[in-house]
Amino acid sequence: MAKPKVRKGMPSVAISKAEFVRRTRERFYDPAFDPLQDEIGKIIEAAWNGYHEYRKAPYTKRAGPRYADPDYELSMDWLKSRDAIVRAGRRQKAPTAKSRILLINGSSRSDQSCPGEISKTFRLAEIAKRVIERERGFETELLDLSLLASQYGRQILPCKACVSTAQPLCHWPCSCYPNHALGQVNDWMAEIYPMWVAAHGVMILTPVNWYQAPTGLKAMMDRLVCADGGNADPTSTSGKDPQKAKDLEMKGWDYPRHLAGRVFSVVVHGDAAGTETLRRILTDWLKDIGMIPAGHAAELDRYVGYYEPYATSHEALDHDRAFHDETRNAARALVQAVKLMRRGQLAQPDARLREIRAK
Repeated sequence: MAKPKVRKGMPSVAISKAEFVRRTRERFYDPAFDPLQDEIGKIIEAAWNGYHEYRKAPYTKRAGPRYADPDYELSMDWLKSRDAIVRAGRRQKAPTAKSRILLINGSSRSDQSCPGEISKTFRLAEIAKRVIERERGFETELLDLSLLASQYGRQILPCKACVSTAQPLCHWPCSCYPNHALGQVNDWMAEIYPMWVAAHGVMILTPVNWYQAPTGLKAMMDRLVCADGGNADPTSTSGKDPQKAKDLEMKGWDYPRHLAGRVFSVVVHGDAAGTETLRRILTDWLKDIGMIPAGHAAELDRYVGYYEPYATSHEALDHDRAFHDETRNAARALVQAVKLMRRGQLAQPDARLREIRAK
């Protein structure tokens, strides 16, 4: 096969200084900023310089001997994220550590923002949390993705699909962000990666939004692509050099599965359509990254208030006691699977088979 070359051809995304200033000033629309126009002008001028000179990572540090290119200047932001993941991994592997379940509320709805009402998903997560925390030696961590829509500064920036250029260009953890030159900062994934790494089990609870995962949940899923085959050494590709990444992949890539071996449970609910489809999408994705299903009871999709008014959906959930109990069973199944996994007794008949198509 001929050596693959990097393809180019899309139009420039550079913007003029005038457009840069216009977009940046939109952040200071509130009249409270009116007395500060001189100061804001100076801040915008400094920000323009960072954009024009493309200072993606203003603070860097020499990589050192553990990396392929010891002299490469690694982003301090990336090193901080890497260190958090390493610490989380050590804790997860410690024999004396409590078993940790990561509970994920996939709903964007919150009584702290425009909907004005708690989500049914959050209520189900609380049901599961109580079951898990009654187990001796277990603890939970709640990842509430509704904060993306209700809390200042919370965001998950979009995946840039580096892996589609070449797998080694997708770094673990993601090195696309923060990008200070483009103002792409406050990326929550820097905190979310260690949550997944520290977990022995993951339980995703989510509604269906238009036949698919809610926006925040899908954004997190996309950004977790680096957990499945991601390159833990950005110096091997000189940061984001696509040709070096292609060459490295063609030499042979081992596709490390950074979250493999953890167990999972999924609870999906809807009101009219799509629950089975989304449940399958989530379970297929989790198995594809090397995680282990906790059993039939741990893979659940149900309708709440099927084709009934949205206004009475919480009352419908109140009355559906069977769904409450099924959610408890999904949590119990996950607990039992974690216990077996940590004792080395969770049967995986295909565990020693060589994967024919690694990606």
